[in-house]
Amino acid sequence: MARLTGTRPVATRRWGCAASAFFLLLLTVQAAQKADLSGDATAATINHSLTLLQRLQELLQNGNGSDSVLRVRSAASDEAKVFHTHQLLLSLQSEVFESLLHNQSVITLHEPPETAALFEKFIRYLYCGGVSILLHQAIPMHQLASKYRVWGLQRGVADYMKTHLASESSQGHVVAWYHYAVRIGDTGLQESCLQFLAWNLSAILGSAEWGSVSVELLLLLLERSDLVLHSELELYTAVEGWLSRRQPEGPVAKRVLRAIRYPMIAPNQLFRLQAQSPVLARHYSAVQDLLFQAFQFHAASPLHFAKYFDVNCSMFLPRNYLAPSWGSQWVINNPARDDRSTSFQTQLGPSSHDASKRVTWNVLFSPRWLPVSLRPVYSDSVSGAVQPVRIEDGRPRLVITPAMSSPDFAGVSFQKTVLVGVRQQGRVVVKHAYSFHQSSDEAADFLAHADLQKRTSEYLIDNSLHLHIIIKPVYHSLIKVKK
Repeated sequence: MARLTGTRPVATRRWGCAASAFFLLLLTVQAAQKADLSGDATAATINHSLTLLQRLQELLQNGNGSDSVLRVRSAASDEAKVFHTHQLLLSLQSEVFESLLHNQSVITLHEPPETAALFEKFIRYLYCGGVSILLHQAIPMHQLASKYRVWGLQRGVADYMKTHLASESSQGHVVAWYHYAVRIGDTGLQESCLQFLAWNLSAILGSAEWGSVSVELLLLLLERSDLVLHSELELYTAVEGWLSRRQPEGPVAKRVLRAIRYPMIAPNQLFRLQAQSPVLARHYSAVQDLLFQAFQFHAASPLHFAKYFDVNCSMFLPRNYLAPSWGSQWVINNPARDDRSTSFQTQLGPSSHDASKRVTWNVLFSPRWLPVSLRPVYSDSVSGAVQPVRIEDGRPRLVITPAMSSPDFAGVSFQKTVLVGVRQQGRVVVKHAYSFHQSSDEAADFLAHADLQKRTSEYLIDNSLHLHIIIKPVYHSLIKVKK
């Protein structure tokens, strides 16, 4: 709680007049808005709320009728910022100010430099109910709202952060926002940041904010199979750079390095890492067993390997790799127009034994597929009558099927993931990821809430739908039958 000093309250007639004028204006606006409009063509709403806001701004700016003074001190400055305020308006918005101003009219608040710099914006919000902020101001503004219990502003800033994760910033901001969300216990903001980082990891790996990732956040990311990045080697390279800069203790470095999925890295690249990576050389004993297992995985046939090792663990599960051998990008122009189809090839599996084997995939996109419940049926009441069906009743559908079958598929299933890219704050980011397994050819909820008929749809970039389809081969351990 802020330290404060004060004097006894001073009642002024000027404030009494200002308060009366404020309530008179407020009642006038409310009366106009609640006018009975039913059955009277001459009724109209007279709204002077903008005038009211302007007069409230003038109260703050000029200090007219002020009955309280806030002195904001910061370690960054020897001088205090002074605000001539009105107790009623502050108390209406903040229970903290209501308590502080209960027995005194002058209070001194001690704020860190970053929140002190925004205090004028914060007070203006209390008077006018609106404030404009920038990316780097989000955390200190949220801190002010939380400290003084201005719940509407607190929720508004949190919503701003969730909707501006994709915004450009020189040093990055999502990692800092995640760490802040963890610190204050905002699980909603925390999950939004974590999901954004996971689905747009390649962009984060090459940015300045990668070095600010905490140990806890790094381990959380490495646990996930839905990370979107070019390859596992790209992830290892970024982790190597993080370890070189941060120089964590041995147990931490071991946990981080053992979270890399080495079987997803080709043998020739693993040999190069062993020969050239200083981080791997320093911590080789921590991952020696994993590297040996990875080489075994690539050397043996998957069916033979599965007899001796559990391939159902995360180490053998691919992430969402964007490399061509794992899938294909598909940009659909004018997606609301008609059905489309495409095909592409992927390698059968991550093992080198299957790297040269190809699987061809056929993909069908339909912008207005009708579920069974909405398809036309004949009515019993009128012979031959068909229920009307509107185009907008349909929803997008994406079907992915293999164009072939092969004995090589034995012991392999395919998890299919469809990434949907959108443009946010000038950047193309992954907004949705739909996953479904070999037992299903499509995701039941694919773009269920997207309105592709509108050119302004958030799912369209220049009237095109941007998809990236990823095929993730998953090996299965053989079940041993007891005799």
